[in-house]
Amino acid sequence: MEYVSTRGGTRAVDFEGALFSGYAPDGGLFMPQHIPSLDRDTLQRWSSLSYHELVKELCSLFVPAELVPRNALDELIDRALSRFRHKNVVHLSRLKDGLNILELWHGVTYAFKDLSLSCTGQFLQYFLEKKQKHVNILVGTSGDTRSSAIESVRGQKNVDIFVLLPKGFCTQIQELQMTTVIEDNVHVFAAHGNSDEIDEPIKELFADVNFAGKYNLMSLNSVNWSRIMVQIAHYFYAYFQCSPSLDTTQLPMVEIVVPTGGGGNITAGCIAQKMGLPIRLITVVNSNDIIHRTVQHGDFSLAESVKATLASAMDIQEPYNVERILWLLSGSDSCLIKTLMEQFNISKRLKLPEDLHRKLSETLGSCSASDQDIVGAMWRCWEENQYLLCPHSAVAAHYHYSQPHSIPRCCLAPASAAKFQDALLRAGLVPQIPPEITALTAMETRSTPLERGQDWAQVLRGWIEAVTQQW
Repeated sequence: MEYVSTRGGTRAVDFEGALFSGYAPDGGLFMPQHIPSLDRDTLQRWSSLSYHELVKELCSLFVPAELVPRNALDELIDRALSRFRHKNVVHLSRLKDGLNILELWHGVTYAFKDLSLSCTGQFLQYFLEKKQKHVNILVGTSGDTRSSAIESVRGQKNVDIFVLLPKGFCTQIQELQMTTVIEDNVHVFAAHGNSDEIDEPIKELFADVNFAGKYNLMSLNSVNWSRIMVQIAHYFYAYFQCSPSLDTTQLPMVEIVVPTGGGGNITAGCIAQKMGLPIRLITVVNSNDIIHRTVQHGDFSLAESVKATLASAMDIQEPYNVERILWLLSGSDSCLIKTLMEQFNISKRLKLPEDLHRKLSETLGSCSASDQDIVGAMWRCWEENQYLLCPHSAVAAHYHYSQPHSIPRCCLAPASAAKFQDALLRAGLVPQIPPEITALTAMETRSTPLERGQDWAQVLRGWIEAVTQQW
């Protein structure tokens, strides 16, 4: 199994090479050269597996045994998932009106990113210990990625992590989950900019191939293939939990509704679909609706500005993983993807070719939700089920409540409602706060401010150079 750049300008790498990379050197994203296809017998056999076991089976398809022996891979995944609060790791709540909520948030930070990042952290440690190597991890993006990334590597001796949080664009709890981690290898920067703006200095450093190579830079946001790989398991588990039976002549279809920000999770869904899983995918967004416009009209263009919404982790204008989806649907046409993405990078506007847009709209359905829609879905779910939704999960529930369903449907829930007290209060609901989250407000915090007008990339260079000299 080799991995190639979506833009075709970089030599193929193995899983280790993809794991330790951020963007590919040509600006693209790494994808498997070949997507495995699963037959009906395999799906039947997998249908009785736990989530835990599904992660192992799927990862073994993308991580060759000669690179990580199967027993070692299984041990790494066992270790990664051992800290989850729920005995099944994830949990399906079956609510009224056919609303199925797959809770992906039973990890340390109460967010779905704990699932992929805990595994990725273990994969990293495996290779680093083997080669006595040190890496510097750069993480920006939105929502819960940063805190989950910190938890996956905190205290590790051969890793330093540099995290940019967009000041004012995440909740107090999300911020505290980052700034209260006082470890020598954790460096948090509070940047006065939005999620798209904090990605810019990170892209700049990765684009400096000499600097990135000298200081062993890597990324743990969903640019990293390892995260996409682990998330494929969500779709198989959701399908097997919600499918009425696999004994019919034709395997039944299940619709999976995916709250979408940077597009990593929906990319995993597209890969699961390509592997032969009979699912219909719905990508749902908030008022920052570039993915919705792309699916509906082929219009991959920025709006005038990022809108602050209740579903703050999805306040993104440049969902970089769309590039991976377009590459998949184009038949791995890296020349086309390179041309399209270079055009987008220059003008921030792109009209998809008609054939590519047709394939995209056949692969994905889409919906956008306003804050009013989010509040309405949170309130209705509580009234009918006494069940609290986070605002991101509520975007999926809004789709469910507004669309008839003739086939089973599963809504992915990316975070616990406990992390979004302001949104709950706005919906007229009473937050239920776990003691671990309440304790954050009394803990010591540490972060370095990044002010507007500063050269953020240069500040990060200085820190990375200084930290690496000490290692």
